[in-house]
Amino acid sequence: MKKILRVLTVAAVSVLGVSGLAMANDDLMKQMSDSSNWAIQTGDYANQRYSKLADINADNVGSLKVAWTFSTGVLRGHEGSPLVIGNMMYIHTPFPNNVFALDLDNDGVIVWSYEPKQDPDTIPVMCCDTVHRGLAYADGKVFLHQADTKVVALDAKTGKEVWSAVNGDPKKGETNTATVMPVKDKIIVGISGGEFGVRGHVTAYAIADGKRLWRAYSMGPDSDILLDPAKTTHLGKPVGKDSGTNTWKGDQWKIGGGTTWGWYSYDPATNLIFYGSGNPSTWNPAQRPGDNRWSMTIFARDADTGVAKWVYQMTPHDEWDYDGINEMILADIKVGGKDRKVVVHFDRNGFGYTLDRNTGELLVAEKFDPAVNWATHVDMKTGRPKVVDKYSTEHGGPDVNTTNICPAALGSKDQQPAAFSPKTGLFYVPTNHVCMDYEPFKVSYTAGQPYVGATLSMYPPKGESHMGNFIAWDAGTGKIKWSNKERFSVWSGALATAGDVVFYGTLEGYLKAVDAKTGKELYKFKTPSGIIGNVMTYKHGGKQYVAILSGIGGWAGIGLAAGLTDPQAGLGAVGGYAALHNYTRLGGQLTVFSLP
Repeated sequence: MKKILRVLTVAAVSVLGVSGLAMANDDLMKQMSDSSNWAIQTGDYANQRYSKLADINADNVGSLKVAWTFSTGVLRGHEGSPLVIGNMMYIHTPFPNNVFALDLDNDGVIVWSYEPKQDPDTIPVMCCDTVHRGLAYADGKVFLHQADTKVVALDAKTGKEVWSAVNGDPKKGETNTATVMPVKDKIIVGISGGEFGVRGHVTAYAIADGKRLWRAYSMGPDSDILLDPAKTTHLGKPVGKDSGTNTWKGDQWKIGGGTTWGWYSYDPATNLIFYGSGNPSTWNPAQRPGDNRWSMTIFARDADTGVAKWVYQMTPHDEWDYDGINEMILADIKVGGKDRKVVVHFDRNGFGYTLDRNTGELLVAEKFDPAVNWATHVDMKTGRPKVVDKYSTEHGGPDVNTTNICPAALGSKDQQPAAFSPKTGLFYVPTNHVCMDYEPFKVSYTAGQPYVGATLSMYPPKGESHMGNFIAWDAGTGKIKWSNKERFSVWSGALATAGDVVFYGTLEGYLKAVDAKTGKELYKFKTPSGIIGNVMTYKHGGKQYVAILSGIGGWAGIGLAAGLTDPQAGLGAVGGYAALHNYTRLGGQLTVFSLP
């Protein structure tokens, strides 16, 4: 095995060559360091979604006005956010994933547009709406990972295609909803399709020409996962040989899920990238006994070779669809009175995790929604959650309905990213306050066909009517500092600023601004459609702007987005969010705000 890994590592380094050791995306690093820009979807490599801009602050945010708007021309769910590089703004849409470049110096005129022609048969293979979480920029190129998995590099000035690469096959259920992350001379790309039995992977392509440099699977042989059984660790211990196959029944790992459709972060100091893998396939846990490694796992990988340094599996043998793909936020905070460099992760399973980002040591694991009941706690030595037997969906066997499980499958938080303010030391987390009934059933695998195996119903926790909270979290202690109730789940990404203001959007369509220290609401404005996009900010012409994409959809809004009425459709979300139709309608608009 060591020989295999040496070959993999040497091959990867030889592909990189001398030029690979240089920072080919120095351009991106420069753009990110300028707070006037919003040069990457996550705000920075650390995924903090924090802006140093402070012209808009807690004292004046109440005076915000709409500065201008832009219609995307596409309905369905609008996730992600625009990018701003200098005087140019780059906007994306849901399927068919159109791209627009707007000149901010010239009244937002469309400089170029890119309108890919994708097979509409891709749409039914996409889980939970036709969303897309945005573009990336590096080295004078704009990157789009289309729904059909085609990765496209566009010239940032002209919009002309520089290169393209095919990352998967929709006929097998492989699609994409995520952005990509540029790192050094490569872009890091994931894959969607866990509900179709896709085996998850992360792939690195060369920024210059799109050549594939390495691919690391979530499960399978060690050589496929790119891990060293003697050196890659899980909670400080070597993972051991065949860890990605010996916790699966037979060859189930080949259709085992663990897809990688979330966010990526990068630590230049250690050259590690961080991300999470999704649920194991199927949703019927009885069909895949064992821990199902390495689904539901945080990975720390070397950016040059892809080889994993450490892993941590949050929900072994997942029985609830608690994907682990949510963002990994890198921060320097105090834990137990000591300064630590950490990864902070708010998992679908309802636990907020704080880990040492160099070693993977588990430091904190606490519930960030008090309704969470499927597990009592996480054992800090083994890292395993203590499952409450009555909420195990495998306990009664197939065709038995387990009721009142909290959180629901969409988690206490889905992909909607949290933010971190170095000024307050707090994390600002958009959450789902939702429970479910879960009935697994036997399902057979056919390539390109749904491979779910469970029926769900969703609703608020018993005795409560609200379905969301927006919270401030202390990751050093694992405690909620303040919490604001919302009628529906908060499906928008948060933004923290040096002006001591935190922004987020609501499913009814409100952009809200709250005080970073107290959570007091300072401003709200209702946009034309429900918000599942991520708030961003930039500065142009000496003025700070705040922008948000609105357009209801995503998992929570799939009923409206796709015109579904069966309460159990949309994997249970249609019934849970049926009341949304009283508050908003489909749309696709960017709304930009500024002070008068």
